[in-house]
Amino acid sequence: MAPALTASAPAPPHTLSFPSTAPKSIFPDGIKTSGQHPPLYDLLQPYSAFPKTITGPTVWDAADYANNPERWTHPFSASEIAEISAAADAFIASGTPLTGISQSNFTLPEFSKFLTSLRHELLNGKGFLLFKGFPVDEWGLRKSAVAYMGLGTYLGYFVSQNGRGHVLGHVKDLGEDSSKIDKVRIYRTNARQFFHADDSDLVGLLCVAKALEGGESDLVSSHHVWNVLQQEHPDVAEELVKPQWYFDRKGETSKGEEEWIKTSVFYLEKGENPRVYSKWDPYYVKSLTRFSDAGIIPPLSPAQLRAAQILEDTCVRLSLHMILDIGDIQFLSNEHVLHARTAYKDYPPPAPRRHLMRLWLSTPESEGGWKLPFHDSHEKKRGGIQVNDTAPVAPQDAE
Repeated sequence: MAPALTASAPAPPHTLSFPSTAPKSIFPDGIKTSGQHPPLYDLLQPYSAFPKTITGPTVWDAADYANNPERWTHPFSASEIAEISAAADAFIASGTPLTGISQSNFTLPEFSKFLTSLRHELLNGKGFLLFKGFPVDEWGLRKSAVAYMGLGTYLGYFVSQNGRGHVLGHVKDLGEDSSKIDKVRIYRTNARQFFHADDSDLVGLLCVAKALEGGESDLVSSHHVWNVLQQEHPDVAEELVKPQWYFDRKGETSKGEEEWIKTSVFYLEKGENPRVYSKWDPYYVKSLTRFSDAGIIPPLSPAQLRAAQILEDTCVRLSLHMILDIGDIQFLSNEHVLHARTAYKDYPPPAPRRHLMRLWLSTPESEGGWKLPFHDSHEKKRGGIQVNDTAPVAPQDAE
């Protein structure tokens, strides 16, 4: 059953028809991922400008949803699957590379109407939805990847997720050492992921294979978290607003760029009636000792360590727990929802390992997205991770 969606949706991302300086020989749609950048510091607001209490549909209590899955799930209907399947078959037959997929070559005359409303709900409503019944076993990896990315084009523009240009990511344990947090991306391990937001406006996760145990999902409204922090720990809220937090880039940098981003955890949109935006990942904040030990950047202060722990504890206390089954697709907002994952254990070989296909999607300010205090807020592919002119790639499995 489709969830109740908030009123009047803005126009979704349009078919690309504008001039671009990005060479199409490298970037098939003519748009380059902007990448990671520090904020415009003169646009950051002091703690005194932040609301004491946030109200509206972005503030939700897990208790309102835990026993009412019909409010946040949408089982695909037979007609929706048929329309998606036909679009995927047509795209595959065209021979177009997957990195060139767009609304113009993945047409959904009927289901696009729902996706337009969903985009608005993700950006301005509760910020998440779980689709159920995507036929990944029947379609296999290739067609599933095409259909999944095709759906994504109606929600935003896909951006690169790492220094290798992956616009179709794969959350899978590749046996990398999760203790080496200065080098390893946690999504390539089976370790617990603490509450965090990704470097994109929206994120999608398609479950292709489940773990033997664990690997379960938790979500929380960062606006609910903010309200509780203001009530219980206003000093922590103030600490998280200060632009004193260094985020590791783990070597995924272009020539001439610093190895970190210095920013806030919570900050305000630009313009009138600004909303509170959150950007957080404790792994990226705590992995910078190679620089702080050398005196290049300051170490985390006791106040920062305390704030990070209280933030995590508050997220855990307020979170909504869900389990993704094979064929489920979770879409959520990184603007006002934080998400986490439990540690997991895979089935022994030859059973497949837990596998989620991941999309990072951009929703630029010029197309109804949040008005962020970053210089690339209007760019179609704002955010993401871009190293020099690395071309986008869409591998069908982890590599």
